[in-house]
Amino acid sequence: MRLFALEHGKVAYYADFALYGSALAVLTTLLLVAGPRGQAAGLCALVLLGLCTWSLMEYLVHRFILHGMQPFRRWHAEHHRRPTALVGAPTVLSAMLFVMLVFLPAAALAGRWQACALLLGVLIGYQSYAMTHHAIHLWRSNQAWLQRRRRWHGLHHRRGGQATHYGVTTAFWDQLFGSDERN
Repeated sequence: MRLFALEHGKVAYYADFALYGSALAVLTTLLLVAGPRGQAAGLCALVLLGLCTWSLMEYLVHRFILHGMQPFRRWHAEHHRRPTALVGAPTVLSAMLFVMLVFLPAAALAGRWQACALLLGVLIGYQSYAMTHHAIHLWRSNQAWLQRRRRWHGLHHRRGGQATHYGVTTAFWDQLFGSDERN
């Protein structure tokens, strides 16, 4: 089933960026235009919480699922073997996970506007991760921040069996949990 393929054609690979970019635009517009007026500060706080949540999710998923659990470990190994191949989670799968693991629980616990705000933050983080990872492997840039991220991620790919440096968009969690150069 091509819809669930791990290696994407160019159209499917770039469609992921467009679809998540569209979701960000829709959620932002929805919150700004139709969201409850008296809750703007709380909703902004939830967007920031969602962004921070994504950052931790990025680290935990990469370290413990993509490098620890089969079949994900085997699938992720393909990315390590061919880092410029268009290999990644199918959009259908990632979108279902975001809805089931972020939006629905948040809506049940706090309400639909709060769930939209939290999901917006998580998706901003995810899109930032996806674009950063893409740039690390496929762009040529002398921009200082991207060069630091490229060096950091290169340490992850270079380590072989001793996996370290799991963060793509930040080194914070690796430094906090000791999975950086010190190991």
